[in-house]
Amino acid sequence: MYDVILTSDRGTFTDYGGISPLGYVACLPYRLVPRFFMDRIFTPPIPTDKEGRALIAPYPLRKVEAILSKNGFNTIVTTPEKLEKVASKGAKVIGVNVHDPKGIEPVSAKLSIIFGGGETWTAKFFDELGEKISKLKGKYNLKVVVGGAGAWQLERDPPSWVDVVFIGHAEVDLPEVVKKLEEGEEVPKVVKGRYPIKLDDIPPIINPARGGEVQITRGCPRGCWFCSVTPDTFMSFPIDYIMKEVEVNMKAGIRDVSLITDDMMLYGTKRLNEVNHDAIVKLYTELKKVGVDYINFAHISAAPVKLSPKTVKAMGEIAGWSEEKAVAPVVGLETGSEKIFNKYMKMKAYPWNYSHWKDLIVEATAIMNESYIFPCYTMTIGYPEETDDDVEDSIKIVEYIIDHEPIAWIFPLPVIPMGLSKIRDNPLPVLDKLPSRYWDLLYISWKYDLKITRRLSKTIAYTSKNPFIRSVVTYMIDKIFNTIEWYFERLKETKGKSALEYRDLNLNTAYGLVWSIFQLFKLGFAST
Repeated sequence: MYDVILTSDRGTFTDYGGISPLGYVACLPYRLVPRFFMDRIFTPPIPTDKEGRALIAPYPLRKVEAILSKNGFNTIVTTPEKLEKVASKGAKVIGVNVHDPKGIEPVSAKLSIIFGGGETWTAKFFDELGEKISKLKGKYNLKVVVGGAGAWQLERDPPSWVDVVFIGHAEVDLPEVVKKLEEGEEVPKVVKGRYPIKLDDIPPIINPARGGEVQITRGCPRGCWFCSVTPDTFMSFPIDYIMKEVEVNMKAGIRDVSLITDDMMLYGTKRLNEVNHDAIVKLYTELKKVGVDYINFAHISAAPVKLSPKTVKAMGEIAGWSEEKAVAPVVGLETGSEKIFNKYMKMKAYPWNYSHWKDLIVEATAIMNESYIFPCYTMTIGYPEETDDDVEDSIKIVEYIIDHEPIAWIFPLPVIPMGLSKIRDNPLPVLDKLPSRYWDLLYISWKYDLKITRRLSKTIAYTSKNPFIRSVVTYMIDKIFNTIEWYFERLKETKGKSALEYRDLNLNTAYGLVWSIFQLFKLGFAST
């Protein structure tokens, strides 16, 4: 018998076939991707043991599992597919981790806007999980806590089946919330978790995380207004703590490591104007010493790359990155506008300032490329006071970057008022409220992105252990990305209005599937 069941929706509880960029497919309107492809390629289910226990799980669920276990709760992490089986064994509380329950995270918002709108797969998967949990609540008298990076989306209007929306860190307050729910005590509908004060409050994971994920830093000191991470106090985890989590993953046969951080180059330091070269080198050395095959990391910033090129070079040499075995972290480019930069993200270039921004980006990209780090630059577009002149400045910085022909992607995203950020009261972006020049920026960026994606198709598919998925992804990149440029050119010409031509297309119906096949044949004939 278990006290607490931890789970998530399919869009979160999957390994994306071993290729993490495939997770972006779930951000598309669900009508555009047939369920067969989601189930078999893009979001396949995670295997479980006979008890329904997930063999691997997303890192946030593993962290909550460790926290609750430390506080005496008998906890099981299971997949949405095995939830009914596990729930029948007498648990009192279900904890649900959410990333994008309403489909309004930046990537989802952008893809929904440019492809005609509609519910995303991330939202649909969450809705389907909600239907399942609603039935289980009625049958077993369960209480439900929903938390995670996307919990802010539910704060103002939570679904009826949710008893508590938990926002923030779990270490301090979640165990008490779970205890009260078990004992039938009243708990506020929304609870905001306090930040843990000591490292001892944050237990390492006790079971393996998807992709070998381990956290090495928490928080970010740059203070960007659009980011929900900045309210956190910044900290780096000691190497012995990190290696405990790596050991847990490696015992399960996971020999890759994915370092969770909001800036790889800030590991081991407390100041934005310095890089702790020795700490980073020691971390990478220890990882390779225990037999890690592939070291990946989530985020990096341009400024500290320029501060310490030797550190970037050392990382690449120790990790053994190459063009096939490269890394593609997210890097904030944000804007080319001085007005927007200085209001919303003025510390982004520190210890430099806006006047150095475009050259800083180009220089940092060159440094990263030399070590096989291929950045995914994200931009935030659509602030209330942003004009076409501001977007024109963003176009200029993108053109300046492209002129240097780096190996990098550039993604202009609508700025989203995430719940813990300083802009949380801003309106959500909609198609006709974006600056008209956004569509020119989108076309220029995506035209270059398609070129880079075609070039690096094998690199993108490298991390999958499944040869079938690797071959399918490589084939799709080759065929689809060779024909999709026309779509973005049309968006540019119509200022986004052409997206509405496809709002009724649904590839999860027989008619929509036949129609799409017909259109592909037309494109094939047109290109011959």
